[in-house]
Formats: sequence, structure tokens, C-alpha cells
Amino acid sequence: MPRLVVVSNRVAVPDPTGNRAAGGLAVALREAFEAYRGLWFGWSGKVAAHPSTEPRIVDKGQVQYALMDLTSLDRQEYYNGFANRALWPIMHYRIGLSEFSRADYQGYLRVNRTFANALAQLIRPDDLVWVHDYHLIPLAAELRAAGITNLIGYFHHIPWPAPEVLGALPGSRELLRAIMDYNLVGVHTERDADNLRRGLIHDLGAIQHKPDVVEVDRQRTRIKGFPIGIDVGEFQRLAGRSQSNRIIRQTTDGLGSRKLIIGVDRLDYSKGIPERMEAFERFLGTNPDQRGRVTYLQIAPTSRSEVPEYATLGRVVNETLGRINGTLGEPGWVPIHYVTSTYQRSVLAGLYRLAAVGLITPMRDGMNLVAKEYVAAQDPADPGVLILSKFAGAAQQLKAALIVNPNDKIEVAEAIREALQMSQEERVSRWESMMSVLQAQDVSWWAATFLKELTSNKTRTASRASVRLAK
Repeated sequence: MPRLVVVSNRVAVPDPTGNRAAGGLAVALREAFEAYRGLWFGWSGKVAAHPSTEPRIVDKGQVQYALMDLTSLDRQEYYNGFANRALWPIMHYRIGLSEFSRADYQGYLRVNRTFANALAQLIRPDDLVWVHDYHLIPLAAELRAAGITNLIGYFHHIPWPAPEVLGALPGSRELLRAIMDYNLVGVHTERDADNLRRGLIHDLGAIQHKPDVVEVDRQRTRIKGFPIGIDVGEFQRLAGRSQSNRIIRQTTDGLGSRKLIIGVDRLDYSKGIPERMEAFERFLGTNPDQRGRVTYLQIAPTSRSEVPEYATLGRVVNETLGRINGTLGEPGWVPIHYVTSTYQRSVLAGLYRLAAVGLITPMRDGMNLVAKEYVAAQDPADPGVLILSKFAGAAQQLKAALIVNPNDKIEVAEAIREALQMSQEERVSRWESMMSVLQAQDVSWWAATFLKELTSNKTRTASRASVRLAK
């Protein structure tokens, strides 16, 4: 059986107690590693005085971890700079927030080249290589240049924008050329896959051979949607056992007879948190009888605090929060509880189960697993209602949710009212419809389907001429 080599920006090494890392890519790839065994390569998260030329190897049973340190300049240019100040906003349709720097772009290419040169020394001839996310788009091109002929797949965990949006980013053509060095490219939705294929056709003159195969300069790449799932059974178990947790007990006692609305997001401008708060404000304004009878809990751990746009967002959220609570709050009742702490999955599962409404309204999102976790955590006999942005990838699967335009505060406010008034019979029917989708396309299905597609990829041979990025 071939070994699976996973490459990602950050590597989730289990802690010294042997506990597995929770959340994110670690959970998504756990069962894939159990099936294939393998190597996980990427940034250690540490900043060193000198760049790594060889990875630090950590053995943890069936998975070997290969960790690379970055210099402070690498972190600034590759991670904070091009990846998160140029690529991230463009991919989320926020052209006005994208800050392109030629130095940052060169740093992005430099780190990808450094990673590829180090990884090339570890790859065996029959390894399957699976690269993850926007930090590492050029990696396959660099691996091909280093002589690697293995099958290489790429999964893009955030939205892929329309060609006219991506085209606003300097260097976008080079990134599209780099995509062609992957045998298989996965995105969450067919909408994103179509955007990428159209970009390749428009900007590189790609020829489309089949609905999901494009060719540029005799190189063929398959581009498909693979909606990522969650471990449904695990989340159900966590939610069912959560009532004994101290935080869940305290929250239950504090709510009393009030209904809970919950939002859980990383603090990011793509998540629409200020807009969501204002929609809740609109709901309270048009439904004054609900004041004191419903509470909105927004959990939003901070991230990327070194990026100026995120500091600005934090101030906007706090100002919006203060205005709403100050204007509408009453003695003994605060409309919005805002928490920036990071909670364990077991606690989140319990909070989801408590909530009558899951308010998940990103302005743009690749998938949004919180929406799926909220559904999985519900009591089958008395489930809550999911309100979901039509711009989240999850909306393509969870069609029984109340689908809204997050830019329309009136529409979101009306959806909150509808959710709170919905009959138990309708809530159960909607929940059962969404659960059937989650169970059929869970995280195991996602990983197995992608890897099966990669190993059966016959669109081209793995030994191919590389396309080098402009240096």
C-alpha cells in the first residue's frame, strides 16, 4: 500500500499525553492516515533565527511528522503577507482589502521552494502526495522542478473566486499555471470548481476535454468538488455527554426559560459577525416582545492579530456589541454575549445542543463545518433550526436550513423570527433531511473519495514536464 504524504501550512502533532489534536485538518485527515499511514510535512509554527533546510522528524506511531521552522521574515512575507493579506481577501471576494507586495509574493514563492526541496528528499517513489490549502499553491510546481513524478493532489479549503475577481491579484496567472502541476484539484463545491476551470480557460487558454478536465500546454488536470464533512457520530456522542460539563450547566442555569441563538466563528471579516449582530438588533427592534426572552451567544476566538485588518475588525465588533447591548439591554438581560475564548469540541457540542437557533451567516465561506457540527449536535426529538448563509459551501448540501443572504439584515432578522416560531414537526423534518446528507458524506467519505479519485487519475501520467513559476 502506498504511503500518504500530507503537506499543510501547519502540522498538528499530537501532544505528549498522546491525545490527538482536535479540530481542523487533524480531524479531517485522522482516518485517512489510519488507512494509509504516512508522513505529515509542514511548518512547525516556530520562528527561528535561521531557515530550516531539513525538517525535524517526530515519530508518533503510524504517522511521522516532518516539521520546518520559518524565519521572522518568512513568516511576515509568506504567511502574514501574501497568504493572508493578498490571497485570503481575494479568495473571499474582498478585493478592496487585498494588499499586494512584490516582496511578500517573492517570500511566498521562496518558502514554497524551500518546503519542496526539503520534502523532495523524503518522498518515496510510490507515495501519494496530498497538499492542502492556499498557502501552498505553488508546491507541486516546485516538486516537479525537483524531479518528483508522483501523483500529487491539492485541496483548496476556502472559496475559489470568479476569474474576474482572482484576476485583480498580481501574479494570479502564475498561480493558475502552478495549479496545472497537480494531478487532481479538489474544492468544496461545483461552483468553486467551475470558477477555477473558467479562470484557467480565460487566463491560460485551457482546453476543456470533459466537464472536470482541463489541459494547458499538453498538461491535464482534473478539477472537482469534494464537500468536506465531519465525524458525525463523534459529534453526536460529544453532544449527548455534554450535560455534565460545568460550562454547559452554568449556561443552562443562566438561560432559564430564554432561548439561545449561537454563532461560532474565528474572528475574520469573511464571517460577517458585525452584520450578524446588526441583523439580531433588527430582529429585536421589529419583535420587541422577544426582548428578555432570547439571548445571542457569539463565540469568536481572535486570530491573525498581527494583520491590521483583523485589529480593525476587532474594534468594529466591540463597538457594534457595545452599542446594541447599551441601547437594548435591560437589568438582568444582555442581548448579546460575546466570548473570544477557544473552547474544546465537547463544550461546543453542548452549546450547540442547547441552542434553539444556529446563526451561521458568513459573507463567503468555502464550506463552514460549524453549520454541520450544529446539526449533528441536536437532540433528534427536539432539534434547533439552522440559519445559513447562501454564500457558505455548506448551503449546497444543507438545503433544509433557512438559507439567507447575509448582506440583507431584514432577511436574516425574519429568518430568526421564523426559526424561533417553527413547529417541532417542521424542525424534526428539516433536521432529518440535513442529517441524512451529513451521514452519507462525512469526513471519512471525503478523504476516501478524494484519494480514490487521485489514485485512479488517468488524465495524465505522473511523469510530466514541470511548469516553473517565475522566479
